[in-house]
Amino acid sequence: MNLLLHVCCGPCSIYPLSRLRQQNIEVSGYFYNPNIHPFQEFRRRLASLRDFANESDFHIEIDTEYGLTEYLQQVVFHEKERCPLCYAMRLEKTAKYGIEIGAEAFSTTLLYSRFQNHEAIVGIGTTMAEKYGIAFHYEDFREGWQEGIDKSIAMDLYRQPYCGCIYSEQERYDKKLRKKLKTSSI
Repeated sequence: MNLLLHVCCGPCSIYPLSRLRQQNIEVSGYFYNPNIHPFQEFRRRLASLRDFANESDFHIEIDTEYGLTEYLQQVVFHEKERCPLCYAMRLEKTAKYGIEIGAEAFSTTLLYSRFQNHEAIVGIGTTMAEKYGIAFHYEDFREGWQEGIDKSIAMDLYRQPYCGCIYSEQERYDKKLRKKLKTSSI
């Protein structure tokens, strides 16, 4: 099978790429992440992904447009649904690009993260597959979480401390907000 893998960053690509290659799936990558903030973070993730791709003989196509405005236009006033909206933006663009390059299927490294809404990703991936006529390859890559971390450290790849969006950055560093979120979820 020929598969287009949406990639969010280098470290999160390690285990999914390895796993897919073990299954003799021909994998190419696609970086489209308009959610990443600030611009310097976007650039760090691109540099890390390029390093990983070069070291792993992983062909990637990179959308280098900094898409923060597009992302914010989708999520402002919809902050509670921001993650599914963001997943949909990225997976729709990946499905469309997959069709364009003749891929048989698409998937995403978002399925590797323990911090993402796995069910929402699968549902949106399936919806995009039906909408565009390309298969969505589902695999729970979370089982390789620690392996990916260990390998990214060994490769000295930049590892980001938050998902990427302005909201997750605040949740990561704003102690008052974290305390408020923790209290409100109890």
